[in-house]
Amino acid sequence: MIRVLIADDHRLVRRGIQEILGMAGDIAVVGECASASEILEFLRQDVPDVLILDMAMPGLSGVELIRYLVKEVRQIRILVLSMHNEGQFVARALREGARGYVTKDADPEILLQAVRKLAQDGKFIDPVLVESVIFEMPDPALAPDDKLTDREVQVLQLVVAGKSLNAIAEELNLSPKTISSHKMRIMQKLGVTNNADLVRYALRRNIAGV
Repeated sequence: MIRVLIADDHRLVRRGIQEILGMAGDIAVVGECASASEILEFLRQDVPDVLILDMAMPGLSGVELIRYLVKEVRQIRILVLSMHNEGQFVARALREGARGYVTKDADPEILLQAVRKLAQDGKFIDPVLVESVIFEMPDPALAPDDKLTDREVQVLQLVVAGKSLNAIAEELNLSPKTISSHKMRIMQKLGVTNNADLVRYALRRNIAGV
């Protein structure tokens, strides 16, 4: 039996994943987590065959969380299940140690295939993402911050101003999860992995707005 831990901060999403996995006779859900801290607490007691991980959760998330989990639990097999389908985003998650990547709008059978592949110590990329991962390259003529959208620049300026994700969400009338997704996308585009580097980049390029 393949033992799976589901990590997503939306209860309905976790329930949907559990229902899909329940269709298979060879997969059992052994736990659910809604944050990085809950994942770490679970892993201290038990390491499942596969961790299905959302990329945007409160607190530590995204590639930073993947990197941390791989470092702390070397045998962990992480299957990213995300709404993000950009090739560079996928490639970075895989480089940091994720074993697989599937989009949230994929067919249920794709998710089942991915779980089984990772359980066999293999790797899996959602077929619709393969082409973008191979061929989606950044335009060398553009500076990294030139690729930011107006909304991403706005979020970056508020992050550099020292505001929390919740405060930014309230100010922009968006959900904290959306702000978290924007922040991850900004860091991916700028090629930074932590807040300190993000702030330094913004100040150096005079786009901090402070």
